[in-house]
Amino acid sequence: MIFEEVLPGAYRIGISPHSDTRGFFARTACEETLEARGLVGHFRQSSVSFNHRRGTVRGMHFSIAPHAETKLVRCTMGAIHDVIVDLRVGSPTYLRAVSVELTAGNRAALYIPAGFAHGFQTLLDDTEVLYMIDRTFVADAARGLRWNDPALDVTWPEPVTIIAERDRTYPDWTGAETVA
Repeated sequence: MIFEEVLPGAYRIGISPHSDTRGFFARTACEETLEARGLVGHFRQSSVSFNHRRGTVRGMHFSIAPHAETKLVRCTMGAIHDVIVDLRVGSPTYLRAVSVELTAGNRAALYIPAGFAHGFQTLLDDTEVLYMIDRTFVADAARGLRWNDPALDVTWPEPVTIIAERDRTYPDWTGAETVA
């Protein structure tokens, strides 16, 4: 596994394939490797998001403490423009957004620690995203930021074709909630 820190505590994780005439084999997650770096390595829940149309936006989602989630996100079919925003008050990168392209072809993942908002836009039709989550989802702790909140300075590469009413109408970030 190849780790590239994109914001403090957040990583783009690439694979190190072992190839032969059949193709290749690669580790995509390892509890011991993640924990040796001080990261969450055990994931209690796995979820999938399937998106029919290019330009679909999902996010910006997060959960508040004590239910803030750490996620390992991978695109298993298609391609996404994946975005995280640091919501950790006191962090030197507070409110900084970073985007990473995750595709079925590059097989990379994004490790998103608790305290970050997360969202993505599909770059291709029929895109699927796999989430590994460290805790069971608690609906009452789920929150979001509006996908185009000017305080976040997030640029989406495609025109938005589909977005849920909930995501379209989230409030701007006020910093009032404790996320981690």
